[in-house]
Amino acid sequence: MTNSSTQKVIVITGATGALGNKTAHTFAARGHSLTLIDTDQNKLDSLVRDLNLPDDRFLTLIADLRNGEAVRSAAEAVSAKFGRVDALIHLVGGWTGGKTLPEASAEDLESMLGQHVWTTFHLFQSFAPKLASNGWGRVIIVSASTVPNPPGKAAAYTAAKAAQENLVLTLSAELKDKGVTANIIQVKAIDVANKGTGTTPNEIVAAMLYLFSDEAAKLNGARVPLY
Repeated sequence: MTNSSTQKVIVITGATGALGNKTAHTFAARGHSLTLIDTDQNKLDSLVRDLNLPDDRFLTLIADLRNGEAVRSAAEAVSAKFGRVDALIHLVGGWTGGKTLPEASAEDLESMLGQHVWTTFHLFQSFAPKLASNGWGRVIIVSASTVPNPPGKAAAYTAAKAAQENLVLTLSAELKDKGVTANIIQVKAIDVANKGTGTTPNEIVAAMLYLFSDEAAKLNGARVPLY
């Protein structure tokens, strides 16, 4: 079985966001190869310049992860470049809220399902077989502390995040005998400005590093409360 001390191929979605950027820099600094997926080529180019990696250690892909065919193409591009996939860190997201259930629109729910559920569904369908074939793998998403007890005026968001979490838990059960773990980091909010109002990207990435480690091999299908 492989272990996390060797160079791995890590797929990061939402790579140019504040959390994605921190994740990319952290794992690159540890010698891993990265596939960076986003929807903005200029931001991807800027991130790659900052990372300053050799060509054989990174791949950038523009993809709408709500589209299954686009995700399948992305997965094949990763395999063609690196020959393997060891970890999937899915950080695409978004929030719609501030409306009561009667006020919320069908478009609000559709938007949240697209960003959180369909992206996750397509990614798991395309990347899970590749992770399983290695005998070692990690899947990590970031979710919300409000999912178990939804507040008012956030129905579309919390419903979508709850469905996303269940996809992760299902994957964890299906791949538990393949050396692959799938876990959820729950936060109240991502505190990009370090104002003490939530969980900072540094704190989230520290949790990712533990989940990525061999020491966390028995931690699977967990909701890690980081708030």
